[in-house]
Amino acid sequence: MRKPGLWLGLLLGLLLLGQTGGAQGVEPRHTFTRSAHVMGSRFTFTVVAENDSAGQRALRAGLGEVRRIDRLMSFWDSTSEVVHINRMAGIRPVVVSTETFALISRTLRLSQLSGGAFDITFASADKLYRFDRQAHPSLPDSALVRASVRRIGWQKIKMDAARHTVYLPEKGMRINLAGILQGYGIRRAKQVLTEMDIKGGLLNGSGDIYCWGRQADGSLWRVAIGDPDHPHSVAAWVDVTDVAVVTAGNYEQYFTVGGQAYGHIINPHTGYPSVGLRSVTIVCADVELADGLDEVVFVKGPTEGLAFINNLKGVDCTLITDDNRTLVSRGMKLNYYHGATSAKP
Repeated sequence: MRKPGLWLGLLLGLLLLGQTGGAQGVEPRHTFTRSAHVMGSRFTFTVVAENDSAGQRALRAGLGEVRRIDRLMSFWDSTSEVVHINRMAGIRPVVVSTETFALISRTLRLSQLSGGAFDITFASADKLYRFDRQAHPSLPDSALVRASVRRIGWQKIKMDAARHTVYLPEKGMRINLAGILQGYGIRRAKQVLTEMDIKGGLLNGSGDIYCWGRQADGSLWRVAIGDPDHPHSVAAWVDVTDVAVVTAGNYEQYFTVGGQAYGHIINPHTGYPSVGLRSVTIVCADVELADGLDEVVFVKGPTEGLAFINNLKGVDCTLITDDNRTLVSRGMKLNYYHGATSAKP
């Protein structure tokens, strides 16, 4: 899933600048930021540290951990364990690391919880769409769509905990962890930084954000939620700490047929692009879980997706629908800029 991370990161930077210097005697130099292109996206890490040496060392270590995970589980890296699993589909089980086995196992639990709305075997589908707003788009033939999803099915994945193997039993099956890998990378990076005694920071992986502790001036972290109709603008924000705020958009990669916008997030049940939502923001304590839940909500749509989140403990969301309504879960508290509106179920 592509996320509106670049412009969200820029907005976030502006909001952070607006909050520095709020307490007397606090030096801005205690906040350190570094960006890198990892997992095909822009990651921007900010940490609060005692000095430049500690801050830069922490940033290198955090981003380095994300790079390590990318090499281990990337869908594109020819040496990754995921690529090896896909190459051996229909041939034999593949022994993987404890880390990869555990993450795949967690995705299967999310698949079960969501009724298959989240499914890492979505990569098995044939590529039928071009989400580039081309001049004369059209939906593919329904028979092609049905055929494209015949290998999809998270239940088909064979996991052997004793041997630490993963097996895709059908030729042509593939898995792709992209729907959760950025969140996992940030979770692991935060663990690395905690071990380095970093007391506060904000980690942004292309819209997957986790923050903890406080800013250098003692204030909470402010995270922006963008307006799909006005790129580089802010519709609302939350002041938070020790929480993940994950935003995914379906408005940068899409095409329109008969007045209906079709975004790039595919419903694994039908093979058709999901409809009804333009933006999903999930707020919860676990950034990995939040990364997976935004895709679940997109696939389920506004009504069923909001009901799903309302049934989860400790998880909230805000949704922007195709017709520009803003829906929020029961516990969600947003700060709105002038002109923004909300609706609760």
